[in-house]
Amino acid sequence: AIDPVRFIMNHSSGKQGHAIAAELARLGADVTLVSGPVALPDPPGVAVVRVENAREMLAACRAALPADVAVCAAAVADWRPKETPLQKIKKEAGAPPPAIRLVENPDILRTLAADGPQRPRLVVGFAAETEQVVAHAAAKLRRKNCDWILANDVAPGSGTFGGDRNAVTLLRRDSAPEPWPPGSKQEVARRLAGLIAEELGRG
Repeated sequence: AIDPVRFIMNHSSGKQGHAIAAELARLGADVTLVSGPVALPDPPGVAVVRVENAREMLAACRAALPADVAVCAAAVADWRPKETPLQKIKKEAGAPPPAIRLVENPDILRTLAADGPQRPRLVVGFAAETEQVVAHAAAKLRRKNCDWILANDVAPGSGTFGGDRNAVTLLRRDSAPEPWPPGSKQEVARRLAGLIAEELGRG
């Protein structure tokens, strides 16, 4: 929130995360979906925790631990306004726009992937990029200490942010990138859920 009326957001619809939750539940997983403010129905068979901002999302994710798997698909804001006044900021004639000082939000993916007794066995992230998609995703995989990351191109005109289709490349530690054919977000979710089930089955 910038003030009680305005807020910072992006074009993400939440469709991919909701689809993944639904597919994991369909395969028999006990799923908790931590969802930001989206206009989507709750997936069947899923416990849904609704949050409004990044700090609430991190708290809800921590409350859901321990877990075998964490899938971080939300497009969480990297920054938030340092101060949020209790009243609407008013525009004054002739005055310049007010300065909005930003501070960094908590890094949910890196927090959940940090080594420790409650780290999920498998931590999967998403990397929404507009250029050098695979290279930036590979760097994020190492930086965040996650096990897998799905890189998706959200450049203007790609139609993935807010749309119904997605084209991703799966990156795993010490493996070559695996480009997936473009498909619906449901198809991406089904493929990812199947791979997660296979990975857990190896244990």
